[in-house]
Amino acid sequence: MTTAGFEITQSETILYEKKDRIAWITLNRPERMNALGRELGVARARALKDASEDDDILVIIVTGAGGRSFSAGADLKQGADAYYAGSRPDLEERAEFRFDETECPKPIIAAIDGYALGGGLELSLRCDIRIATEASTFGLPEVRRGRTSGTGVVMLSRMIPLGEAKWMQFTGSHMSAQRAYDIGLIQSITPDREALFVEAEKMAGEIKLGAPLSIEACKRIIDIGRNMPPEYANAFRDIERKIIDKTEDIKEGVTAFAEKRLPQWKRR
Repeated sequence: MTTAGFEITQSETILYEKKDRIAWITLNRPERMNALGRELGVARARALKDASEDDDILVIIVTGAGGRSFSAGADLKQGADAYYAGSRPDLEERAEFRFDETECPKPIIAAIDGYALGGGLELSLRCDIRIATEASTFGLPEVRRGRTSGTGVVMLSRMIPLGEAKWMQFTGSHMSAQRAYDIGLIQSITPDREALFVEAEKMAGEIKLGAPLSIEACKRIIDIGRNMPPEYANAFRDIERKIIDKTEDIKEGVTAFAEKRLPQWKRR
C-alpha cells in the first residue's frame, strides 16, 4: 500500500492511502463524529485533487474513521465559537484551498458507516455511488438549528422521490439505511463495517474493469447532461463519443475481447 498521507493532506484530520489503483480518503475526526471543520475540508480537497491528477488512480473511496459516523456534518462547536466571536456563516472566510467531489473526473464511492448527517450526507451526495452498513442513518437536520442545508436542498430531490426529499428537509429526521436503499439513495447495504469495505473494494474492482477514459466520459455526460434538455444532452454525448472513438483504449478493448483476455488500459 502506498501512503500519500500527511505530505499531501498536510493534516491528520484526513487519512489518505493508495492501493491497487484505488485512493482511500478517510475522514479522521472520530472524536468529533468526523465533523467537517475547516482543516478537514482543506485536507480532503488536497487529497481529492491529488487522486484526480494521479493517472494510476482509477477509483476513489471516501469513508469515515471510528465506526460511529461517516460524518455528522458541520462542526457546530466551531460554528458556535465563531458566533461568540461575532462572526456569522455568511461572513465566514472561504478556505484557502478548494476542490470538491463534483470537480473530480474519476468515480467516487462513499462507504458510509454510522451517521451521514447535514454536510456529511451532502458530501456523500456529491459522490457517484453510495453504499452503507445496516446501522447507518441519513438526515439533513439543519432546520432544527435555524439553518438551511447547502447542496442537499438542491441535490436530494433530484436523486430520490420528491416526497422523501421534502420529508427529510422539513422534519430534520433521520432515515434508516434500509429505507435509503429502498428508494435508491444508497446502492448497496451491508451487515457491518468489515463487509462494507469488502463491498467497496468489490465495486471499485468492477469499475476498474472499464476503460478509464470511457468511465470519465460517462461521468461527465451524466452529471452535465442531466441538467440539459435531452437534445442538448445528446449533442454533448456525441462530442464525448467522438473523442473516445479516437483513443487507443477503444482499440485495446475490441482486441482484448477478440483475444479473450483482460484489456490493458493505457488511458490514452
